[in-house]
Amino acid sequence: MFTRRETFALAAGATALAAPPVFASAEVTLRLHQFLPETSFVPAHILTPWIEAVERVSNGRIKVQHYPSMQLGGKPSDLVDQVTDGVVDIIWTLPGYTPGRFPRTEVMELPFMVADAAPASAALWDLAQSDMIDTDFRDVHLLGTWVHGPGVIHANKPVHQIADLEGLKLRGPSRVTTKLLEQFGATAVGMPVPSVPEALSRGTIDGALLPWEVSASLKIGELVHHHTQFAGASIYTASFILAMNKGRYASLPDDLKTAIDSVSGAAFSRAAGAAQQAEDIPSRQAAIDLGNEIITISADETPVWKTASQPVIEAWVSEMDARGVQGAALLEAAQALIAQHTA
Repeated sequence: MFTRRETFALAAGATALAAPPVFASAEVTLRLHQFLPETSFVPAHILTPWIEAVERVSNGRIKVQHYPSMQLGGKPSDLVDQVTDGVVDIIWTLPGYTPGRFPRTEVMELPFMVADAAPASAALWDLAQSDMIDTDFRDVHLLGTWVHGPGVIHANKPVHQIADLEGLKLRGPSRVTTKLLEQFGATAVGMPVPSVPEALSRGTIDGALLPWEVSASLKIGELVHHHTQFAGASIYTASFILAMNKGRYASLPDDLKTAIDSVSGAAFSRAAGAAQQAEDIPSRQAAIDLGNEIITISADETPVWKTASQPVIEAWVSEMDARGVQGAALLEAAQALIAQHTA
């Protein structure tokens, strides 16, 4: 029986493990910077196995130093600048922390796009290769991009219908979700994940949009006691990127580039999305064990929410068109890729 970390590592690095390359002697040290504690799910069960896989397939020639919790300084919103400026070599972050910088990634964050993170993550990787490598990601070398599982409304009062959101101050993880919350009558408050527990405990916000996965480590269920989830596609999801400084990657010998790429990319991205969604199950159970209320918006009720969210989608398409991006075509491509990978 494998641990979650071992299962993820096997899924993400199966090709590399099957045929490990042969390397000459040398050593490269890369610094990876990100915003969550090392014991949080993604750092512990996705980033650390990826680091171990890179070091293994490079026969120890690459060493990756992991700096969690913004230990090298700055705010989560600074991570993209840090990697593009060469302050660090690799970052893991949300494109949503730098609004407007990665506009095409927002297509996956539109309401009711994603029900299953694995096919959606595979679709996002494909879309990144076809539409974003020379645009949104032109300044970095993309190693992985994925989405988390279905987003949930965690609040200090029950949310059974859209009207229940009226006046609530809710954390929104991205530009699209803040617009959606405002469309639904809530007051949207943008903030990175690490700031949410303190904001809840101080009463600065009444709740937050988060996946189940991260809610347990943040002790959200101890701070608010009502959780609204959706049957099928969820109210939102958020995108993540693992990205490397473009010049640093280019400076590596070809065999070390191959080593990194062999445990990154499409398989890694899909496995990362699947791993995050799998963690939703124990985190949801933790809220149940606390005696919290779990509200599920049924498939029959969801169309009301979808109809109410349509102005946000239409506004996003118009914004993309104004930026020279064919928003409707990108949305259709994303939906088609999700369907393809789901099948």
